[in-house]
Amino acid sequence: MTKLFKFIAIAEGISYLVLFFNMLIIKPTNIDLYKTLLYPIGMAHGILFIAYVLLAFLIKKEQNWSFKDLAIVQMASLLPFATFYIEKKYVKNA
Repeated sequence: MTKLFKFIAIAEGISYLVLFFNMLIIKPTNIDLYKTLLYPIGMAHGILFIAYVLLAFLIKKEQNWSFKDLAIVQMASLLPFATFYIEKKYVKNA
């Protein structure tokens, strides 16, 4: 389960950055491409976000996280680049 969480954490972080890239770079230059990409990128990011949150709860006991650690891991899903940090610092034994 830990390997899956590491993969989801990285994929969720990448999808978050791709979503930002679509909003900040592509939207001002090409509105049609932005609209075309918005749904698939947004859907992928949403599914990965939900998987990240659920898997964090599931591996809490396996990783011996305190409530504070779990809160930090959960908050990381809201910040760009934070899931990469969590994957390196908090997830052990993968």
